Amino acid sequence: MHDALIWIGKNEHRQLVRLIKVLYKGKWYRYLTNELATTHLPALYVVALYWQRWRIEDAYAIVKRLLSLVYFWVGSQNGVQLQLWATWLLYAVLVDLTDAVAETFNQPFAAISMEMVYRHLYFFTQAYRRGEANNPVNYLANNATWLGVLKRKRKRRPSPLHLFNLTNPANS
Repeated sequence: MHDALIWIGKNEHRQLVRLIKVLYKGKWYRYLTNELATTHLPALYVVALYWQRWRIEDAYAIVKRLLSLVYFWVGSQNGVQLQLWATWLLYAVLVDLTDAVAETFNQPFAAISMEMVYRHLYFFTQAYRRGEANNPVNYLANNATWLGVLKRKRKRRPSPLHLFNLTNPANS
């Protein structure tokens, strides 16, 4: 890992920033931040924060793919805005549902497939109609194996870089 202050830009547009380089699995990753104080924001936290930010990009991709956001059924600005809000509300409910399933297994959110939770809500609605289920969290958790809700564990090499869980207050 390298952590250095560098200048970017030219003349009156120059700005001092921090460049953090991390070698991970044989590849160098570079991160820029305007937080210059290493005591206020250590390099490992910068890497962890940028990794968390990437999850926002993943959320957009999931919404576009799963919830068919790429297809707009109306052309007016108000109609598009209503569809966007409805889609994001559904996405928020889906995140909460996935998180609740993760809690039943005492697993992190990332261990649960949000896509499979979404796709298998259909099975819950069918079981609900038949009177066989009344709680989507319990249904998804009880049938997690055949529904594929739990992600399979992958074999990974141990990471030389430990990314902190910045959303867990126990790590503060």
